[in-house]
Amino acid sequence: MKLRHWTPLLGFVLPTLIIGYGFVIPRSCIAGVNELTVGFATTVAGASLSYWMGVRTVLREVGALASARPEDR
Repeated sequence: MKLRHWTPLLGFVLPTLIIGYGFVIPRSCIAGVNELTVGFATTVAGASLSYWMGVRTVLREVGALASARPEDR
């Protein structure tokens, strides 16, 4: 995987964490480390894992299709 595959994920994760943990959570009633802040981190981690698995699957399928083409031989 190349850096260009990770840029959309970084464009989602970095602002989400900065806004969430930098501005929203500290000024709310859920400030501190608790179930809600851990759940927020788990949600972002789950979205990141889903993205990574999806990109990996697509790259694998594209590679399989490219190697199966008769004009490539």
